[in-house]
Amino acid sequence: MKAKLTKEEQKILDSYEKGEWVPVKNFSKRKAELMMYARNTLKKDKRLNIRISERDLTELQKKAVSEGLPYQTYVSSIIHKFVSGKLIDAKN
Repeated sequence: MKAKLTKEEQKILDSYEKGEWVPVKNFSKRKAELMMYARNTLKKDKRLNIRISERDLTELQKKAVSEGLPYQTYVSSIIHKFVSGKLIDAKN
């Protein structure tokens, strides 16, 4: 039984099968760099308190549940995506 792939997954598979992927030189060093970047990105060392409507909070909590995340983590991820320019408008 063949798994059904999303368009993005199919694009990645096609790219791999065309031989477009190459091994990373000095993998251990690169892995350590990326782990450091991830730690620094995910480090939560500041607190933010905001007031929002109960309705907005309820909707955020519902969406967080559907993503399988605690709602505070979900809100933090939205903020991170926004400031890094990766937040995509779902209506487009």
